[in-house]
Amino acid sequence: MMRLQDYRSLSFDVYGTLIDWEVGLATVLAPWAAEQRLELDDESLLRTYAVHEARVMRERPRDPYPEVLAEAFRCTGRALGRPVSDDWAQRLGGSVPDWPAFADSRTAMASLAEHFDLIILSNVHRAGFAASNRQLRARTTAVVTAEDVGAYKPADPHFHALGKVLEDLDIPTEEHLHVAQSLFHDHVPAAAHDLDSVWINRRHAHPGWGATPEPEGSWTYLAEYPSMAAFAQSVEADERI
Repeated sequence: MMRLQDYRSLSFDVYGTLIDWEVGLATVLAPWAAEQRLELDDESLLRTYAVHEARVMRERPRDPYPEVLAEAFRCTGRALGRPVSDDWAQRLGGSVPDWPAFADSRTAMASLAEHFDLIILSNVHRAGFAASNRQLRARTTAVVTAEDVGAYKPADPHFHALGKVLEDLDIPTEEHLHVAQSLFHDHVPAAAHDLDSVWINRRHAHPGWGATPEPEGSWTYLAEYPSMAAFAQSVEADERI
């Protein structure tokens, strides 16, 4: 077991962990579904959307995230037998700056910055994270986006880039901790790259996977927390995991 404050750096998934991307997505998907007279709740829409976003990311890894969102929305519409107009597709594609931060994210990140180098590891474009960080105000040491590496997690390039960041900071892998909500996008590849991780289980009160596909492959995590606030409190208490 290791004391949390023995780690020197943390990397973060953003969307799902710090930013409530499910609310952001549903804010567009739900009114579209109502317009199309689809009697589907938000969970059903998110579950359908998740499959198509993951496929578009895999097949078109160099597409900017707004284009991934728009194409995944079109694919979701086809799967549900309803059209998605260019206006609706572009509305989702441009919605990232409007996605809200979880209420505890800003305070937690400020607290964690007192103890660690903070590194962003996100499936988004640079402008998208910059807009989200106006809410988070995170003091980051490094930011790695899909636009930077030309790929989307759970593919390896984010984690290769993280390895280079840690090398430049002279931080051994065993003194780094990955912090994320998505088992599919983050904990499976983190395990493959021998990274310690903790699970921020934002969906602890909800069944199913929501906007994240069911994980494929093996994953591990050292501890589970229901929120970023709970994780930050454990760090302040210098707990062992």
